Amino acid sequence: MMTGAEKFVEADNAEAIITRIEHKSRKIESLLKQNKPVEALKTALEGSSHMIRDERCKSANWIVVHRALMAIKDVEGMFSSLDPEYYDILMKYLYRGLSTGDRPTCDQCLKIHEKLSQRAGLGCILRSLADTVNTV
Repeated sequence: MMTGAEKFVEADNAEAIITRIEHKSRKIESLLKQNKPVEALKTALEGSSHMIRDERCKSANWIVVHRALMAIKDVEGMFSSLDPEYYDILMKYLYRGLSTGDRPTCDQCLKIHEKLSQRAGLGCILRSLADTVNTV
């Protein structure tokens, strides 16, 4: 059985993780060029770095998720094709986006947060805020 500390990816694996994030970023850009923003968001959220302690990796992954989030124009439409398995991690990234203080980012995060809260309920918010160990 793994202890909490063993579940986290340590900094010595950071370069490999950054390489995977760069690959994911290229895939997301390709999806965005094909006008597939929801697929880009799913790709950004998959294998997300919430189990990583290295801040460089978290920042690199945030940049990728942010790019996909900002490309979403039809929030209602997004939820019609976004599986509920993504809701909790998406909520964490929305709070990260709100913490930036950047107006366009905050506006987009609030718009998505409203719809996500309606769909996922208060439990999603509480899980996101209560989990102070697995941050994004």
